[in-house]
Amino acid sequence: MPTNPTRNRVNPETIDTTPLRRPSWIKISAPSGETYQNLQHLMRSKALHTVCEEAGCPNMGECWGSGTATFLMLGDVCTRTCGFCDVKHGRPESMDWHEPERVAQAVKQMDLKHAVITSVNRDERRDGGAPIFAMVIRRIRQLLSGCSVEVLIPDFKGSIEALRIVMAARPEILNHNVETVPRLFKQVQPQDRYEWSEKILSHARRLEPDVLTKSGIMVGLGETFEEVQATMRDLRDWGVDILTIGQYLQPSRKHLPIKRYYELDEFEALKDYGLGLGFKWVESSPLVRSSYHAGDQVRALSAVHRKLYAA
Repeated sequence: MPTNPTRNRVNPETIDTTPLRRPSWIKISAPSGETYQNLQHLMRSKALHTVCEEAGCPNMGECWGSGTATFLMLGDVCTRTCGFCDVKHGRPESMDWHEPERVAQAVKQMDLKHAVITSVNRDERRDGGAPIFAMVIRRIRQLLSGCSVEVLIPDFKGSIEALRIVMAARPEILNHNVETVPRLFKQVQPQDRYEWSEKILSHARRLEPDVLTKSGIMVGLGETFEEVQATMRDLRDWGVDILTIGQYLQPSRKHLPIKRYYELDEFEALKDYGLGLGFKWVESSPLVRSSYHAGDQVRALSAVHRKLYAA
């Protein structure tokens, strides 16, 4: 059993975590409806987890209501303590090698056109759990050949060997989020390193040029607008094709506080800036999260991307 798994938190004695007043343009609906309830039952019946629930995603009602979800693999206990994340952390249970089969069966039962697979960090393993990603990609392809697969992977501590295991299974999209700007890395995600993210994203393109690469940034944690733009330039230099930018929303007073809410025109300006840098797709608005409109992205870009790198 996990040893005292807890929700990630910051020290309330050193940081003012009083929430800012939420602006009128950020409206979150509570998840409901028959489709949502059926999907929730399916997840529980197969002992599966979703990042939608574990991380308190604001789009859960919209996405689950339309019959889509992002599967959380490698258990539901993370070995890292990021200050923005509501996933439990502690010592995970041993690896469940039957989990890929259950996820693939759920994807088939839902008849998905695009499946998004992510995971907690498993730093106790040298491979970071990479074989599980490869297994689920291949099994989904066996059961539902028309379903594209996106994997949102950890940084694997910069391990190219772990990355190679995932890339060999050839997902349609390889996603790894930097989350924030380099200056805030140690505050926001203390066990992560910007260099590890760079290594993973840049090598993904080298290993499999025709697999789309993707990353995401949260804003509102204390970064400057110029720092966001500089991070976007880094991501494009690393070969990232798709970028998501969304407003950080504080899960509880125990988590990092929101420093400010970005205006709608700022999100639009970041989108225009990203497209000008050469990103093939940019999602930029307050409630955007990593897998938001993911199916649209892969349908619009995959064929064009493959032709480009085959030329």
